[in-house]
Amino acid sequence: MACVRRQSELSRSQELFQHARSQKVIQTNVKLLGLEGDPDLQFLLQGGDLLKVRSRSWKKTRFLQLQEDCKTMYRKSDKLFKSHQTFPIDDISSVRIGRQSEGLKKNTEEQLESRCFSIVFKSRRKNLDLIASSHEEAKQWVRGLEKLLSNVNNLSRQETREHWIFNCLKKADKDKDEKLNLSEVKSFLRLINIEMDDSYAEVLFQNCDKSKSGYLSGQEIKELYDLLSQRVEIDVIYQEYAKTTGFMSAHNLVEFLMTEQRERASLADAHSIIDKYEPDEQVKQKKLLSKDGFLMYMQCPEIMILNQEHKELYQDMQQPLSHYFISSSHNTYLLEDQLKGPSSTEAYIRALMKGCRCVELDCWDGSDDEPVIYHGYTLTSKILFKDAIQAIKEYAFKTSNYPVILSLENHCSVEQQAVMARHLSSILGSALVTAPLGDGMPTNFPSPEELKGKFLIKGKRLNKLEANFTSEAAGDDTDVTEEEESSDETEEEQKKKSKVLKLAKELSDMVIYCKSVHFNGFEDAQKNLSFYEMSSFKEGKAMKLAKESANAYIHHNVEKLSRVYPAGSRTDSSNYNPVPLWNAGCQIVALNFQTSCSEMDINQGRFLVNGKSGYILKPAFMRDPSSEFDPNTPTPGDWRQPKTLHVMVISAQQLPKVNQKKSSIVDPLVKVEIYGVPDDMAVKETTAIENNGFNPSWNESFQFGVSVPELALVRFVIEDYDSASSNEFVAQYTLPFTSLKMGYRNMPLLNRNGDLLPSAGLFVHIMVLNA
Repeated sequence: MACVRRQSELSRSQELFQHARSQKVIQTNVKLLGLEGDPDLQFLLQGGDLLKVRSRSWKKTRFLQLQEDCKTMYRKSDKLFKSHQTFPIDDISSVRIGRQSEGLKKNTEEQLESRCFSIVFKSRRKNLDLIASSHEEAKQWVRGLEKLLSNVNNLSRQETREHWIFNCLKKADKDKDEKLNLSEVKSFLRLINIEMDDSYAEVLFQNCDKSKSGYLSGQEIKELYDLLSQRVEIDVIYQEYAKTTGFMSAHNLVEFLMTEQRERASLADAHSIIDKYEPDEQVKQKKLLSKDGFLMYMQCPEIMILNQEHKELYQDMQQPLSHYFISSSHNTYLLEDQLKGPSSTEAYIRALMKGCRCVELDCWDGSDDEPVIYHGYTLTSKILFKDAIQAIKEYAFKTSNYPVILSLENHCSVEQQAVMARHLSSILGSALVTAPLGDGMPTNFPSPEELKGKFLIKGKRLNKLEANFTSEAAGDDTDVTEEEESSDETEEEQKKKSKVLKLAKELSDMVIYCKSVHFNGFEDAQKNLSFYEMSSFKEGKAMKLAKESANAYIHHNVEKLSRVYPAGSRTDSSNYNPVPLWNAGCQIVALNFQTSCSEMDINQGRFLVNGKSGYILKPAFMRDPSSEFDPNTPTPGDWRQPKTLHVMVISAQQLPKVNQKKSSIVDPLVKVEIYGVPDDMAVKETTAIENNGFNPSWNESFQFGVSVPELALVRFVIEDYDSASSNEFVAQYTLPFTSLKMGYRNMPLLNRNGDLLPSAGLFVHIMVLNA
């Protein structure tokens, strides 16, 4: 009996120890997030039951709780093989209170509005639609999650790194005794993406095991962390400029900023950096920067490769609309492929939140006199036109205030077109442009600035816009030629198949600045088309024109808008390279936003700058109606500003695993790719580093010639080398050539979906010289 009691006491003691240890871990993470004592965070850590909604008949209780790492949500399920599921806070895009999602609108009653909320994920993962037990509880879940998201997203790179490593150490400590034996150290190394030879791991372990106890604890674990997180490459830079008794003085720092970073810097700038980043108060008082202070500075936003001034709105937004590249989506309603994938209002929300400014709506007659949107003659699902317009209205201007173009592909009867017009008018209200801005007939487009917060309709129109200012009226004629986004037919085949569409006057009158017309050649367009009459080009036709008649295409696009869309054969929602079309001045180069691919990376890189407004001002030589620029044969001119780009790929930090198995470690290599005019296209790559995704080091240099820098983009892509098959994507970052900062620079890394990898980074040295 005494034995049983001792075992019970021992078990209770272990439980108390585990609880105390868990509380200590929570306190550490809560402190790092700056949320000590926050009642909403404590509510998330306590967790609670929620009703998960999938359909009207499928509503099941799920227990949701924030884990002790404060970065992972735990979800308990009744499923036999998936009773415990988790998802990272980093995967959450937003939290929406109320019945805002399609699922909750369709599957719950209106009286539950105040108890509903949705967790929306960044990837293709479906929303988590939930119902709380009360209005107050729903608000607390949303408030807590939003607070947590905000604080996690605002962690510095150093804090994110420390948080991640701290929790990897916790995971590696299998028996939860706050000590690491050799086996647990090896497990920890694999968790942080390092595969180390047993003999090296043992040497590392022995060097840290000062007590010779056979395990690491306390200060010894900190020493292991310090050894692994040491940035030797930054130490080398520091030693070169730390000329004042082993420290970097303000004068030394100015020398570094001017020599290496090519920045104008004063002593006042240096003192400001020291005050902000030096952790040692005594060193700070002496106006010196220690190695730790320099390391912290080298991880701050000012050291990013992207010119921080270009992150904000910095371009002239008063030019005519046709003078801008416009972030544009094709078949925006689709979440997956073009044949049987789901249509969803969520697809519009995702595109708009990514800064897309031109969305497409394929409109067809629906039941109950309500038009629907789907990919005609396919098995893709349908959504109501009015629901899509409502979602667009709610999310159009959250990322950018600049105008949104609604590109209508109209297959509806006159009766349902009238319904479309009513929905557009009632939902969008005064934000919908239904008449030209200003007095009289315009001769050119208004600017993005003038159209802030406005919606433009692109579609067919029964008459010329000029008719609004004369006695001419549309009359009784409601016939226009229907132009579908066809597959890869010839123009002759299309003409034979072209159908007559009856057009409702109410919808026709809403088309002001973007009237769809057939393209009959550049000469015809110049002679017979007004500035607001625009054509859509299928990918193949546009590529042919961009290759054979680039200069004429550029002239055409000075005054008029051009839209390009993917070939009909791309049923898998793959994309084409947008660069040759931008080089020809095409503004609306529509891509399948739902597809993760290099083409979307390039598109994201193009629109990364100018405040992510979705509008990028074309170079001056592409806005000049007499320009002689031809991207395929760039002769001397204002566009030709030859540069030599020197890139040294130095190191990377905390690369993600491609395969989540513990034993899977990446063998990373870095490719540097230049996109632009044909003469500038180039790619070079480093060697692969075996079994190290935590802190691989390359120190390899490349040189590129760039003749038209204003059209060039630079893409850094990291791949996991595989000698037996094609390499696997790890991460990437793309930005405009003209937005590069020189010197030693950090760059953030994005995953396949274009979302930030919080802990990962690439460290490079950039130099741009006149050739």
